[in-house]
This record gives sequence, C-alpha cells and structure tokens, in this order.
Amino acid sequence: MIKREASVADIDTRYGWYALYTRHQHEKVVHQILTGKGLEAFLPLYTTAHQWKDRVKRVSLPLFPCYVFLQGPLTQWLPVLTTPGVHTVVGFGGEPATISGAEIEAIRRVVESSVKVEPHPFLKCGDRVRVTAGPLRGLEGILLRKKNWCKLLLSVEMLQRSVAVEVDVAMVQRVGGRSQVLVPGIVSPGWSNVPA
Repeated sequence: MIKREASVADIDTRYGWYALYTRHQHEKVVHQILTGKGLEAFLPLYTTAHQWKDRVKRVSLPLFPCYVFLQGPLTQWLPVLTTPGVHTVVGFGGEPATISGAEIEAIRRVVESSVKVEPHPFLKCGDRVRVTAGPLRGLEGILLRKKNWCKLLLSVEMLQRSVAVEVDVAMVQRVGGRSQVLVPGIVSPGWSNVPA
C-alpha cells in the first residue's frame, strides 16, 4: 500500500470570505446556527419601515437577501452544508469562490455606521468614486445621481448584488475606470457548478 502525502490542493488553507446561498427568509436562522457552531458568519442587516393595515413597524432585513457570508479557512464543508436553511456555497468552476475581504469590510463599516443604507440593484456601469471625508472615508464604490441626491453603491461583484448609501457629492472623488462584471455560479454540495 502506497502512502500518499496530502498536497496543498487537498486542504483549503485560504482564509477568505465565502457566500452561502440560503432558503428565502432563512438568513437570520442560518447566521445564528453557524455562529452557534463556532464559525465566523456575517449577516449585514438594514432597518426599514413596513406598512401594515393598522400600523407601521421598523424591521431589520438582510442587505443581501438569501445570502450569509462565512469566513474560513474551512477544511470541512459538511457542518456548513448540513446547516438547516443552507442550499449551497457560491462558487466558480466547481470550487467555492472567495469574496474580497475589502468588499466585506466596506459593507461591515457601512452597517456599523449611522448612515442610511438599503439594497440596490447591481449596476454594471457608472463612475467609480472614493469617499474623501466623513465616517466612510476611503471607501470606494459607484456613484449614482438622481435629481438632488447622491448615493454610493457598494457591491459584492461575485453575487452581483449592491447596497446604496447616501453620500454628500462634495465628499467623493472619481478614481477612474468601470467595474468588471462577473457571472457567478452556485456550487452545490457535490461541487458541480450550477448557473445562477
């Protein structure tokens, strides 16, 4: 019997962020279970007002519906994929795809700040800008203008999802270029690539 040494390809040693695709309206439960298992999970939420017949209530909703972010390195995916409410891990070419730590950190800073944030459709074009002052200084995103207001769009390109945050146009500067568009796949437990 030949003993085979484990190669780097056999063990996932990347310490990156991954996106888990969840069942509809199961993001909070998935996040709670994953953190209960000792895993580093991130579920960015925003607060909005919902109108019912008899009242208006403020509710917290996911910025990225049906997605929860998970940080690795993960050597075993079974505890993640068997979590109730988790469908798959988002990936490319049959492998889980990592998300830029800078993109996750930008979303985290916005959620933890006092600025108003909301989901926004992903834009494929627009001016890429950097915030030059205030609590979001240094963040880069796409500037959206409509009449007399401006918003900075922060995107997780792999998911083709964005969030919009209000900014003062005097506090941003253009950094040039257009954003690159990626078309993700969703990796199933068997790691076969399924189009999104």
